[in-house]
Amino acid sequence: MGEAQDLTYEAWEAVDGRSRYALARRALKISPFCADAWLILSERPSLSARDRRTFLERAVKAGELALGADGFTEYAGHFWGFLETRPYMRARHSLAEDLWQAGDREAAITHLREMLALNPCDNQGLRYVLLGWLMATEDHAAVEAHLQEHSDEASAFMGYAQALYAFRRNGDDGAARTAAREAWHCNSHIPKLLAGTKRARFEDTGHYTWGGEDEAAYYLEEYGFAWKGTPGAIDWLVEVTKGLIPEPRGRGPVQ
Repeated sequence: MGEAQDLTYEAWEAVDGRSRYALARRALKISPFCADAWLILSERPSLSARDRRTFLERAVKAGELALGADGFTEYAGHFWGFLETRPYMRARHSLAEDLWQAGDREAAITHLREMLALNPCDNQGLRYVLLGWLMATEDHAAVEAHLQEHSDEASAFMGYAQALYAFRRNGDDGAARTAAREAWHCNSHIPKLLAGTKRARFEDTGHYTWGGEDEAAYYLEEYGFAWKGTPGAIDWLVEVTKGLIPEPRGRGPVQ
């Protein structure tokens, strides 16, 4: 299995698709349980939507078989923290995204929830993806429960969602204003981007600056629809946060 996995690492470094897919096929000849190899083959542009789904399902199944029942028992609660679990987690995330894009939202959300149960530390940032998906399905009770679960997290993504849902619950009250100000200190650019008084600039480089314009643009792309769909919310946010002084932040990965 190690030799097959090494070939997938080599495939990811390949400069052209033909070499990448050839290396993935070599890896599968060594071990059909190499989830990353199936995942690489699922990315071929020539595949139909049905074939892509098949390859993604094979990737997840290969990851399951590679880990075995003992692996799931041993690593439960700490997935991603062990290298052996990562191919499975990568494959399952890709399958969830494919299901979401195809309109099977319930199945996609179920995958993310089960993955978060396997890895509560959430190295993949799936809690942010799940937040956006729950907002998009307008499952407000599920959004509220998700926010409550992550109520101690100081991030722009959770913070602005907390503010929005506080505003939705009770309008312009003290709790909503406090949430808005706390979110603003995580990223001060978001209200202006939501209001359209500032242009969004985002390049998908794999990283964003915490508190930066690139993080704000990413937020707008992923969650802006929820603010725009809440009457009065953006104007309220701009009014509540005007005149505040931002705090400097560090740098972190796009999840």
